[in-house]
Amino acid sequence: MRNRTMIIGCGRLGASIANYSSQQGDNVYVLDPEKGSFDRLSEIFSGITIACDATDVDELEDAGIEDAMEVIITTGDDNVNLFLAHLCAKVYEVPYVYVRFDDPDKGLLVQGMNIKAIYPFQLSKDRFNLLRAGVNSK
Repeated sequence: MRNRTMIIGCGRLGASIANYSSQQGDNVYVLDPEKGSFDRLSEIFSGITIACDATDVDELEDAGIEDAMEVIITTGDDNVNLFLAHLCAKVYEVPYVYVRFDDPDKGLLVQGMNIKAIYPFQLSKDRFNLLRAGVNSK
């Protein structure tokens, strides 16, 4: 039964999403090779943390990728993220895959798939533009 939200990468973005998902009552699993990364999770985080290399298929399977309804990939390496997105979508047929890219051109490599790209710089720029527009409209 696919009932798991799996977050790969526990940097600032991954930890924020994990904290939010946990507060929403999701069954959250956070994967990161560095145990210290889990310190970014809030004290009320109620999910599971697994120190592993998600690019190792055996470790990814041990973490329960087959039970994932959605995977959110937020490591700091676009190429790793692209590989994991394709792996989760094509091999493990995860219904919902979200992937962070710094390079907007990487998004072209997931077009037409059940993979949604997240661009932190674009989100920041859009937020800034909204803030600026709000100030200038007064």
